[in-house]
Amino acid sequence: MNKGGFSWKRLLGITAAKQNFARKTGIPTSKSGLYNKIGRMVVQAIFGKGTRR
Repeated sequence: MNKGGFSWKRLLGITAAKQNFARKTGIPTSKSGLYNKIGRMVVQAIFGKGTRR
């Protein structure tokens, strides 16, 4: 993993493809984003959709 330097994934367009996929489908491609989405769905299933203030 690079820290602010050159990125092969960016050069090859992998990053942009993942971003476009996530935007179109609504499914996050990062591990933390996916965990957050699943966690939100579980909490909403248990407590209902009105849990935010």
